Amino acid sequence: MATPSNAGRAQKARPVSQQRRLRNLWENFKSIAGALAIFLVLRAFLIEAYRIPSGSMIPSLLVGDWLFVNKAIFGAHVPFSRASLPAYREPKRGDVVVFVSPYQADEARAGRDPTPTLVKRLVGTPGDTLYMRKGILYVNGIAQRQGYGAQSQADAALANSVDELFDWQKKVGLKSSRFGGAPAQPTHDEWGPLVVPPRRLFMMGDSRYNSKDSRYWGFVPRENVRGKPLFVYYSYNADDSDRPLPMLTDIRWSRIGHWIK
Repeated sequence: MATPSNAGRAQKARPVSQQRRLRNLWENFKSIAGALAIFLVLRAFLIEAYRIPSGSMIPSLLVGDWLFVNKAIFGAHVPFSRASLPAYREPKRGDVVVFVSPYQADEARAGRDPTPTLVKRLVGTPGDTLYMRKGILYVNGIAQRQGYGAQSQADAALANSVDELFDWQKKVGLKSSRFGGAPAQPTHDEWGPLVVPPRRLFMMGDSRYNSKDSRYWGFVPRENVRGKPLFVYYSYNADDSDRPLPMLTDIRWSRIGHWIK
């Protein structure tokens, strides 16, 4: 008599155990989904990580630096739209800024991304008059520091170089101004004056002779701004390391925690 009774209890217990497992699976799924949702919200609107792939911002930023970027300060971009959230403040001259590049037809022809996300320094805000003479950048008639990176012997060859990508400047260069007129043919180190239009920004790399920037592809629309780099959270010698697995064996420990100015 005991055996049938015990078998009956086992049959009743089996559905209860299955329900408990399903409930546990559902709770785990909700926890993972919630954590993922929080991560995506933080990534979309507050903080995102970026890697520096080129030397255009040397020495402020090095190839192999990994950055945390504050996306909220200039108004976080709403994904899959052209809208942005309200900004804490507007980008100001001297800020290092993450932004989406204006369309670059030459990159598209080469089969590369024509609108990459870039990191440059903001040198001209709306209303500023910019020009360069003998490699010195002038903002509203005031000479600025000669970039931030060291010059090399190759700079002399670039100084007077002409590129068809400079031709956009011919349409906006001032024919006459209190700073003089724009040259008929802009060159790498001789261009402008030009005035930054409303809702537009002029970006340049700190390493002026190793930077494809607003001199080439023009003004950056304000809505293209994506954030302001905060600090380097990881860095390794990705440029000229002679060690195996430099990501692990050639870490720049002194760069970790470096605040970006």
